[in-house]
Amino acid sequence: MVGAGFGTSFTARELRELGVRMPPLRIGPERIRTIRQKARVSQTVFAKLLNVSPSSIRQWEQGKRRPTGSTKVLLDVLEKEPHVLDYRMEPFGLHRKKGRLIP
Repeated sequence: MVGAGFGTSFTARELRELGVRMPPLRIGPERIRTIRQKARVSQTVFAKLLNVSPSSIRQWEQGKRRPTGSTKVLLDVLEKEPHVLDYRMEPFGLHRKKGRLIP
């Protein structure tokens, strides 16, 4: 894009002028639970991966609270790539084999 006369970063105004719209992310309790289950991890491990409390995960999955900001974006990424954060488990000696976490 740089060669097309565009800068390498954009302001919100420039994106609007270009017609770029970021759709709002709506991630409800069932979707969060499904994302976690596809990653094949417990609520506690999921919380560690997302750097949030296990209580937050429980409350999201029960519909009592909703994730915000970058956490919603990260959940959206995890929905598309369920194992993208597996590298965060390597320091604990865990890795995946046939989709399951093992030491």
